[in-house]
Amino acid sequence: MRIFVFLFSFLLFACSKTPDSVTVAETEQSLLIISIDGLRHDYLSLHQAPMLAELAAGGVHVKQLQPVFPSKTFPNHYSLVTGLHPERHGIVDNSMYDPEHQRQFAMSMADQVADGFWWQGEPIWITAELQDVKAATYFFPGSEAEIKGKRPSYWFPYQHNTPNRERTEQVLAWLALPEAERPRVITLYFSDVDSAGHNYGPRSEQVAQALAEVDAELTYLVQTLRERGQAEQVNLIISSDHGMAEVDQRKYIIADELFDGSLAQNVRFSREIVSIFPKNGQEELLYQQIAERYNPEQMRLYRKHELPERFQHQHHVRIAPIILLAEQPWIFVRRSLLPGLKADPSFLRARGSHGYDNTEPDMQGMLIAYGPAFKQQATVAQLSMVDFYNVMARVVGLTPAPNQGDPRALSLLLRD
Repeated sequence: MRIFVFLFSFLLFACSKTPDSVTVAETEQSLLIISIDGLRHDYLSLHQAPMLAELAAGGVHVKQLQPVFPSKTFPNHYSLVTGLHPERHGIVDNSMYDPEHQRQFAMSMADQVADGFWWQGEPIWITAELQDVKAATYFFPGSEAEIKGKRPSYWFPYQHNTPNRERTEQVLAWLALPEAERPRVITLYFSDVDSAGHNYGPRSEQVAQALAEVDAELTYLVQTLRERGQAEQVNLIISSDHGMAEVDQRKYIIADELFDGSLAQNVRFSREIVSIFPKNGQEELLYQQIAERYNPEQMRLYRKHELPERFQHQHHVRIAPIILLAEQPWIFVRRSLLPGLKADPSFLRARGSHGYDNTEPDMQGMLIAYGPAFKQQATVAQLSMVDFYNVMARVVGLTPAPNQGDPRALSLLLRD
């Protein structure tokens, strides 16, 4: 399958280089979902992105896109395209443990990322394929896995170093296909803004440069569609997955000094969340150890059933019985990693993190909807990540799978 995709894509790329080769006919509308990872809600005012600003002004600008909890990359990408909270779709964090099957998941584990076992719910590309509408995914969490016995008609395994222009050209190649072969649901993913935010902080020149480079890709994409006469056939949803908080690495909590790790069956560590799966009979002891040692000004301690209802994060076996959640801007570290962290010459440099309480202002993202299906020159104060799956389905004329999205989003975004 992968050999076929790469060979076919190469031929499509070659064909797409000549705009004259694209014959534009009266067709049904397509949907292109573009993820700009880590695009914080206020980046259009902090940094320069002329094309994003043009699309936001001309279409629908959702000024505050609230992530689901946890405000992490994989859970939020998958919530965007399923309309489900993580407790319903199973991607409860970037790093997970399934105690029933004793299986582990991490973004770096390519075999697990591609295993449909983890991915519950129905992403929009599977909704399309199940209804005989072709879909194509150029990198998106969940798109490498077979779900409900289906895959996108065209897809790629994730390769972080794939140049952005290569990604953009491939999307344009898909849109240049004859109508019978052309996907009508397409995803595209850019990681640059998130990477720069983690390494240098959200207000840095590096984030400004990364955003400018992604904006240049959007400019090339939109201008090419306009030159081809396809701008009135393609609807764009440009979304972030979460925001980014500036952190000072000197504000750290040594997570594994709060409890005896030998009492745990599995522990998933990140800078913002620690998920603890106790061994049988050890939950109360573990909880009491942490309760006696932690500083509530720096972090929160929850049993699974004590998590706030607004998180909608209690009802899945992959959610740990004990959760530690850092207060922004504190971060968790492990004792074994602390010497290396402090020895890094850039230790004092500002960094960025996400994964905190999803109502924190710095965790909010943004979304822009632009195209013939969407309202013009409209703003929406705030929507949730789960509110857009129904919109996607409506744009392409699909029957949506059961989901948790607010149906009012349809009238807020779509033309009458």
